[in-house]
Amino acid sequence: MKLKDDCMIQVIDDVQYLAAGGDDSSAGAMESNRTAAYIVTLLAEETTEEKIVDALFERYDAPREEIAADVAEILAVLRGIGVLEEG
Repeated sequence: MKLKDDCMIQVIDDVQYLAAGGDDSSAGAMESNRTAAYIVTLLAEETTEEKIVDALFERYDAPREEIAADVAEILAVLRGIGVLEEG
């Protein structure tokens, strides 16, 4: 999975905003906290949910199960706003 090429990312006052591009009528937007912004950065390249969990586990002092749950939640939001390309 990775971000769709036409999604738009804007950083304003250290806050990342992400929106689906194109003519998709189901497109949405998301304001990212630091964790979600890091996940978006990882999704610039093709990756897996497990690799994202691994990267966050290395970065944050939190239980792996909690990180995995947070990643799943953020990926669900990204899917919901139509910015993920999955294959």
